[in-house]
Amino acid sequence: MQPSTPPFDERLTAPRSWWLIASLVGIACALMLLPLGSLPLLAGLVGGTALSAVAVSSYGSARIRVVAGALVAGDARIPVSALGEAEVLDAEEARAWRSYKADTRAFMLLRSYIPTAVRVEVTDPQDPTPYVYLSTREPQALVAALSAART
Repeated sequence: MQPSTPPFDERLTAPRSWWLIASLVGIACALMLLPLGSLPLLAGLVGGTALSAVAVSSYGSARIRVVAGALVAGDARIPVSALGEAEVLDAEEARAWRSYKADTRAFMLLRSYIPTAVRVEVTDPQDPTPYVYLSTREPQALVAALSAART
């Protein structure tokens, strides 16, 4: 059976270069423990790499989904009926909405390493949030999924 809305599920993973940095942090921890011997060196390598990899993974674990008539972005779950029009933002507009056009009351799930984004107005009169800003690598697919879920 086909779902009535096109599914949208995106995980905002960290770039590959961050994983390289995580391994370099492990090497730096190992080098700090080098004067203490080979066992502390190995423990520093494994422990430093593991801790930095956990940090990179947790930062890159944010997900954006359109599921069961709701937009789920990170910890937020917003019914599609409370959302207005969605606007695709190119890299320049996304940068503007992240900085000088930004409203402090807005919900923002942003990752600076993702250049494009979607801005969705919140039309619920009970909600003081003016809009939702979401960094996404597939802005057209997100807007299409929100439009399909709204109808």
